[in-house]
Amino acid sequence: MSYSPLLSRLRLAAAAMLLSALVAPPILAQVHFPSRQVRMLVGFSPGGSNDIIARLVAPGMAEVLGQSVVIENRPGAGGNIAADQMVKSTDGHTVLICTTGSLSILPHLQPYPTFNPETDIQPVSLIANTPLFLAINPKIPATNVTELIAYAKANPGKINFASSGNGTTGHLAGEMFKSQTGIDIVHVPYKGTGQVIADILAGEVSMMFDQPVSSYQYVKAGKLRALAIASMKRLPALPDLPTMAESGLLGFDPLPWTGLCAPRSMPAAHVAVLQRALVKALRQPEIIQRLQQDGVEPVGNTPEEFRRFLVGDKRKWGNVIKSAGIRLE
Repeated sequence: MSYSPLLSRLRLAAAAMLLSALVAPPILAQVHFPSRQVRMLVGFSPGGSNDIIARLVAPGMAEVLGQSVVIENRPGAGGNIAADQMVKSTDGHTVLICTTGSLSILPHLQPYPTFNPETDIQPVSLIANTPLFLAINPKIPATNVTELIAYAKANPGKINFASSGNGTTGHLAGEMFKSQTGIDIVHVPYKGTGQVIADILAGEVSMMFDQPVSSYQYVKAGKLRALAIASMKRLPALPDLPTMAESGLLGFDPLPWTGLCAPRSMPAAHVAVLQRALVKALRQPEIIQRLQQDGVEPVGNTPEEFRRFLVGDKRKWGNVIKSAGIRLE
């Protein structure tokens, strides 16, 4: 009888050890992610801004995750081919570089026969904003936005603007500019940024909205004239280029972005692991410097913050599309 307290304590200790042994494997299984390489799908060809951003952050994420992050380009259908593959993936290790076009614009322009972006995709984090700048052919007699608007009003229908295709951010930015300024300019759609740049350099088209990483080199060479950047503040890489607000056009915010998304089936704990790895990568000085050199603004936020952002962004672009009567041909 005198040993019963000791025996009781031993029995309790043994029971606790047994319970921990039974509970530990599931807990470890939940936190042991990723268990193999992560596939990061990019819905565009190599060399574009979204591909460049993905390849910059992937090594930083891999360092944090302890697993490689492999970029796989699946171009086509405005990013829908890659999105569809990600939604249908079952390995639990496939994510998507999602964009303004795929989640905020295309839902207003075409149906999604195989997946619903609002129910089949979950946001991980906003990676970066990729502001557009307004560039014109130097033959246009304007050195700032005010002069361009005045020239366009004095010559209605004679100025055109190019984009890489109907429904792209460059197209919608031009329509937004047209609406907010009351000028009459004509949209000329192309099938890629390369031909847009070639024709604006040749003087075949008057102006465009583009990302600095694609064409600002021609501004530096004196072949294009940059008038303003459509961002909240001046970019570190382009400190002398004023914002649209500084140029007198308040509320002009056609801000493209690049984000990271996952299938809806991915557990929230795994999404959190990916989000933390991405944010840590985006805080690395060398990655910040590389992104800013290309005119990109690194962000990194929570899944909930990204989700709220998407709601407003989709509404904004939907209003532009409806107002301009844009339809895909």
